Amino acid sequence: MLSQSQQLTSLPRGNDSHALTYVLITPARNEAAFLEQTIQAVVNQTQLPMKWVIVSDGSTDGTDEIVKRYAAKHDWIEFVRMPERTERHFAGKAGAIDAGRAKVRGLDYDIIGNLDADITVERDYFQFLLNKFAENPRLGVAGTPFREGKRQYDYRFTSAEHVSGACQLFRKQCYEDIGGYKPIKTGGIDTIAVITARMKGWETRSFLEKACEHHRPMGTANHQGLMPVFRTGMQDYTHGIDPVWQFFRCIYQMTRRPVLVIGTLCLAGYLWGMMSRKEIEVSAEFIQFRKIEHRRRLRSFFKSILP
Repeated sequence: MLSQSQQLTSLPRGNDSHALTYVLITPARNEAAFLEQTIQAVVNQTQLPMKWVIVSDGSTDGTDEIVKRYAAKHDWIEFVRMPERTERHFAGKAGAIDAGRAKVRGLDYDIIGNLDADITVERDYFQFLLNKFAENPRLGVAGTPFREGKRQYDYRFTSAEHVSGACQLFRKQCYEDIGGYKPIKTGGIDTIAVITARMKGWETRSFLEKACEHHRPMGTANHQGLMPVFRTGMQDYTHGIDPVWQFFRCIYQMTRRPVLVIGTLCLAGYLWGMMSRKEIEVSAEFIQFRKIEHRRRLRSFFKSILP
């Protein structure tokens, strides 16, 4: 077994980022198809985590065996097994992250990261993000865009303050301030965490100089075809998105292929949630804060395109 210190002796060292230490938590539910790539990407980082807890959330496909094999080789990788459950939902992800966090509670670290089990990154990815935290003490959450094949997350209609849930790094104090991830079954737990961080006065940012590679297409873990788009629209309603923002967002999405379909389904999901009076899953304070942000960004967007 190689210890972290033994592995670091052969890796190039950074500068400011080495004043900061980090831990990672990866929830994994039936991720055998992608997980080994993710593990290899982290093992090859120029700056390794103090601890990486990979939490198998009731996996039945060989995920556990993959993690155990690497944990036997690297003493900074720890395997945790959660009980099996019949339903796949995002509250389970929040629970798995909590289980992983319990394993690092006694460590003196600066940054805690949530890394999905189907992500690969460049060798200096975490060193790059740690440098950003070192440069800005008010930075609470950091990450990068993600790519799926040739498609990259589009920031023309999304602020760089948004940090994708594929890989989110939190300053430890920020994570404690927001109370971690909220166990919401319908999803959006990563978005809610980032917005809550800004509500608490922290800065959040995606750094566009780099990107992570997302190997499982969004939404396919639970549903196939176009149904995830409809469900996203319905989730937007339950998470308190401003109707004006949602309208313009869906109009923009109608320009994506298949033309008209994506935006129409997303808007239909939102309206269905409204008409069926789906339960709102966030606080009134959260809704108001998000509305102010969205209206400000809309004004900025129209100023940039109007003569």
